[in-house]
Amino acid sequence: MVKGPGLYTEIGKKARDLLYKDYQGDQKFSVTTYSSTGVAITTTGTNKGSVFLGDVATQVKNKNFTADIKVSTDSSLLTTFTVDEPTPGVKAILSAKLPDQKSGKLELQYFHDYAGIATSIGLTGSPTVNFSGVVGTNVLALGTDVSFETDSGNFKHFNAGLSFTKDDLIASLTLNDKGEKLNASYYHIVSPLTNTVVGAEVSHNFTTKENAITVGSQHAIDPLTIVKARVNNAGIANALIQHEWRPKSFFTVSGEVDSKAIEKSAKVGIALALKP
Repeated sequence: MVKGPGLYTEIGKKARDLLYKDYQGDQKFSVTTYSSTGVAITTTGTNKGSVFLGDVATQVKNKNFTADIKVSTDSSLLTTFTVDEPTPGVKAILSAKLPDQKSGKLELQYFHDYAGIATSIGLTGSPTVNFSGVVGTNVLALGTDVSFETDSGNFKHFNAGLSFTKDDLIASLTLNDKGEKLNASYYHIVSPLTNTVVGAEVSHNFTTKENAITVGSQHAIDPLTIVKARVNNAGIANALIQHEWRPKSFFTVSGEVDSKAIEKSAKVGIALALKP
């Protein structure tokens, strides 16, 4: 259903995925099974040092309706109900995380050839209202993201962004935290045949005058194996290798080294995702 410029969350997403997705310092395992009726059950466990976190998620689909229910070891229950295109171009999402009685939220998304709009409201007496909108095309898009707290009458956040896409290049610029932080990102496909990509993200905080720079790349060793690497101006270097050893099943090993404290042990993360 996605068309046109997409939603505001799409601005800079390619660069963010390149630089941050799949990197981790924990041990994570997930397995997905499907029943004869098409119900998907995913069990996930994550070992964070001395703490083990787990959850079981169930997904049921019926035509344009999807129900997601996830139970976690922190005794929380997350429920999400999604209806695709109750009317053309519209998606409706109702979610809540129990036992938090203030977590209920209703969201509507609208996709058009030249616009993408998402608005949500909390299901409480004094709700937080969120609105994001993007206008443009799949080449040039301009958008804003606003969150307003009705109980205090204050804006929780106010962001704006610009995205430019041309062939194998994507560049974006966002102004976040009520104009306090400026982010610029760059994503470039060097070689589609080897899935070789380079990217960078630069941010500047106008209040603290601090800058942050992260650069990274990825390359496919073969059709089923990719390697990624990134480094930032703080001297933190990360690398990972991910292998799709069967369709939709991935084994990932990642590592992190602080080049300014090389005597410290490197952090190593392992992730295994199994799907039939």
